[in-house]
Amino acid sequence: MPLFPAFLKIAGRRCLVVGAGPVAEEKITGLLLAEADIRVVAPHVTPQIRAWARAKKIRWDARPYRSADLAGAFVVIAATSSPDLHAAIYADARRRGVLCNVVDDAEHCDFYYGAVVRRGALQIAISTEGHSPSLAQRLKKKIAREIGPEYESWLAEIGEIRKQLFAEGHMPPARRKKLLHQLANEASLKKFQRRKKKQSRRARGRH
Repeated sequence: MPLFPAFLKIAGRRCLVVGAGPVAEEKITGLLLAEADIRVVAPHVTPQIRAWARAKKIRWDARPYRSADLAGAFVVIAATSSPDLHAAIYADARRRGVLCNVVDDAEHCDFYYGAVVRRGALQIAISTEGHSPSLAQRLKKKIAREIGPEYESWLAEIGEIRKQLFAEGHMPPARRKKLLHQLANEASLKKFQRRKKKQSRRARGRH
C-alpha cells in the first residue's frame, strides 16, 4: 500500500504509548522531541521512563491497557511483547479513528517510524514501507556521513536571513526567491564552511 509522506505537528497532542520497555523508551524519546502530550500505560517501566514520569515530562499509569485509554488520543504506539494485545489495541484504535503504530508489525500500523537523520531543524526521514528496516538504517548511516553536523547551524543562519528577506516588504518576490535559492545552494554551503573554519582557527589562536 503506497504511503503518504508527511511531517506531523504533534506538540501538545495526546500520544498514548502502551508498553514501557527499551523499544517504547526509544519511541517516547522521539515524542518528547516533538513536544507531544505523552501518556504511558504499563505495569512496569524502564528507569528512564520512570525518571521522565517523576520529572512530569510524561504521565505514567502503572496498570494494564484499557480500551478507554484511547479517548482523546491522536496516535497510539503499541510496544509490548503480546501480539494479542497489539491486535486488540489496533482494533480499538481503528474504531476510534486513532492512528496506530504497532512496533515490528507492519499489518497493524497506520504509519511507520522512518529512519531519521536530524541536523537541528533539518530532518531527513527514510521509509521502505516496512519492507526492510535494515536497508533504511543503512541508508540513514550513509546520509548521516554526507550531511554533516554543520548543516544545523547553516540552516539556522538561512532561516534568519529568510525572515529578514520577508520582512523587507518592498522586495520583489522574484528577487527574493532567487536570493533564497542562492542561500541554499552548494556554493553557499562551501562559503559557510570556510567561514566557520576561519572562526574556529581564530578561536583556537586566542587560547
